[in-house]
Amino acid sequence: MTDLNQKTTIRILTTGGTIEKSYCESDGTLKNRASIIRDGLISSLRLPYTHLELESVLNKDSLEMDDSDRDQICAAIARTAEKGDPIVILHGTDTMSVTADYCHAKMGTPKVPVVFTGAMKPMGFIDSDARQNVTEALLAARLVQPGFYIAFHNRVFPIPGARKNLEAGTFEAV
Repeated sequence: MTDLNQKTTIRILTTGGTIEKSYCESDGTLKNRASIIRDGLISSLRLPYTHLELESVLNKDSLEMDDSDRDQICAAIARTAEKGDPIVILHGTDTMSVTADYCHAKMGTPKVPVVFTGAMKPMGFIDSDARQNVTEALLAARLVQPGFYIAFHNRVFPIPGARKNLEAGTFEAV
């Protein structure tokens, strides 16, 4: 008998960026904290048919990333893809398309869907788009074919072919 409600595992790789920033009362700054994803976002989602595995690869603002960081992300994708489950990558929006394009150029088509997402405002802000973007990326990862994608603001873009539009505050096809 086939299980019509089979549980799917999705592997989340975190790299930092706005989505992982939270306010530090001691010095009045926004800083990257990987625990905010697990404790604040992942634990609040209702996903009875999805098992999430979370791994922190980096904890950097994407403007501070260089190609050695991108190589580290590629290595994590390759290692994680061997498990055969879809991957969602939480990444800063400023260079998300740069990293996605880099991974595509270096790795070609991965064995599983790899969906990048992030947020324009940190998760802890009332008007943050973090929950929406992560939820949409998780669904996209279950539905798309193997390849690299960006899921953002109710759209899914194949990579290469997307960029951040600073004026509109979202991503767009190119």
